[in-house]
Amino acid sequence: MALPDLDKAVGHSFGLEIDGVQIKQISEVSGLKMEQDVIELKQNTVDGKYVIKKLPGRPKAGEVTLTRGLTDDNSFEKWVKDAHFGKMASARKGGAIIVYDYEGTPLKRYKLTNAWPKSLEIGSLKAGDTSVLTEKLVITYEQMEVE
Repeated sequence: MALPDLDKAVGHSFGLEIDGVQIKQISEVSGLKMEQDVIELKQNTVDGKYVIKKLPGRPKAGEVTLTRGLTDDNSFEKWVKDAHFGKMASARKGGAIIVYDYEGTPLKRYKLTNAWPKSLEIGSLKAGDTSVLTEKLVITYEQMEVE
């Protein structure tokens, strides 16, 4: 049963797909954006008026942060290790961040080009704490497209 149009944008879960491998346990995605430079063209018109036009410039690279609960899956760690030791031929990957609806059907895909892990952060470790341990992966990418 489909949701009404106004409810379709609810992100019930998120996933990361890197070179065909899917990681669906993502609990938070932040910083995902497309951006480009703005070029200001300053000139005088034929009748002598000074005008400023804004033109689209080069697209900018970006960074996205993914958070998930700590699991025994070590796919993040393997990927980080490749980038950390400079194996960029295997560290740079194509992939996508996928937003799923309540039935697990993909709503939107954000395709990342030449993505690689910049950092991996493990949440606070406190003895006796009952909160979920998390890991945050910061991925840098050269280009993003919405599919």
